[in-house]
Amino acid sequence: MQSIKKTLIILVLPLLAFTVAHKFYISVTSVEYSDKDRALQITTRVFIDDFDKVLQERYGVKGNLATKEESAMADTYIEKYLSTKFIVEINGKQMDFNFLGKEYDNDIMICYLEVPKIDISASTSIGLQNEVLMDIFEEQKNVVHFKLGNQKKSFVLIRENNKAMLNLN
Repeated sequence: MQSIKKTLIILVLPLLAFTVAHKFYISVTSVEYSDKDRALQITTRVFIDDFDKVLQERYGVKGNLATKEESAMADTYIEKYLSTKFIVEINGKQMDFNFLGKEYDNDIMICYLEVPKIDISASTSIGLQNEVLMDIFEEQKNVVHFKLGNQKKSFVLIRENNKAMLNLN
């Protein structure tokens, strides 16, 4: 368990502290349940330049994210991309999520997603397939942190193994 925590710290720390050009490809996603809202609240953090590249290559759109010239359609294309590369399942059933928006923190884009109207007490498992940026960067790693009640679990997803599941039993 200690080695997993150390590995995650080693993977996540550079994402949070690195502010110049990078040569590694990583995203960090947090999944939490809000009792108050009865919803899964999801944040995903990705490098802005990587997401700009995916918008250009996949849709032919110059997003110019986090600049004064940011495309008026940026949110539309971000939501469109996430809906194809990010899948949430509860009890094996794929769930729709809402793209609530994004914000920028230095060279990181933080996207906010929500799966509303969840009865967590009737749920036995929560699964997440995260292929964000894996279609552009072979080396992409997507770290996923689940925090539901007193359960915490983290996964490092790669192209060949891009699914994480938390059993709630």
